[in-house]
Parts: sequence; structure tokens; C-alpha cells
Amino acid sequence: MEDDAKVADVDPAAAVLKPGTLPSPLMPIETSADSKDDDIIDDIDDDDLDETFSERLWGLTEMFPEGVRSFTNGISSFSWSASKTLYGLSCSGLWVLASSAAILALPVMFETERAQMEEQQIQQQRQILLGPNAAVSGPSALPQVMPTPR
Repeated sequence: MEDDAKVADVDPAAAVLKPGTLPSPLMPIETSADSKDDDIIDDIDDDDLDETFSERLWGLTEMFPEGVRSFTNGISSFSWSASKTLYGLSCSGLWVLASSAAILALPVMFETERAQMEEQQIQQQRQILLGPNAAVSGPSALPQVMPTPR
């Protein structure tokens, strides 16, 4: 079943048809306008597009209505200012808490430690004067006398 029109056996990159042949399904179909656009696009390198991320985002904002843009701007401004305020208040609160603890709690801790040290010194003095069992016996320094049997 050979037809007069044969399917073109050409390289798709070459895209040249011989007279009397049909285009292959693998061959790209180009028009003169498409080839001009492709040439322009190919001439622009990706390196020449020095566009920052923020510039791209700014360009994308143009596709949203003004109401959406102003609402988003208001929300982001509020979030930023609330974050700054919360950070400032947390720093101030932490400073107040730390300084109050230093002023109120540390003297109590030092006094408790001093009282414990005095108690240990008294126990050491009893142990030296009355012997090793006297420090454990309690606060009374008098020796205990056994009752006489009847």
C-alpha cells in the first residue's frame, strides 16, 4: 500500500520537507510567526534575567485586585508590628522577672545558707567538746542520766 505521498523520513530538528511528502507525526509544525518568537526567546539567556525574588513577587502582585493587595499589605504590616511589639514586651518582662528574682529571692537563699552553716558549726563544736555521739544526740548538751532502779 504505497501512496504517492510518502511520510517524510527526516530529522525533526531539520524540519525540511521534500516536495510530495507528508510531515511525520514526530516533526514539529512551525509557522513563520512561531519561528520568529522562538528565535527571540532563544536569544534571551537566563543569565541576562537578573531578577530578584522580591522583584518577581512584586510583579506577581499585579495579577490581584487592589482590594486583595491592600488587605494582604495590612495583614503583613500588622503581623510585623505585632511581632516587634511582642518581642519588646517579652524582653522587658524577662528583665523584670530576672531582676525581681535577684532582688527578692537571692537574699532569702543566702540567709538560709548562712543559717545552715551556723547549725553545722554548732554541731562540729559539740562533736569536738562532747565526743562523736554528742553531735547526733540533739540540741541538749547535758548528758542523760539513767534512772535508778527501785
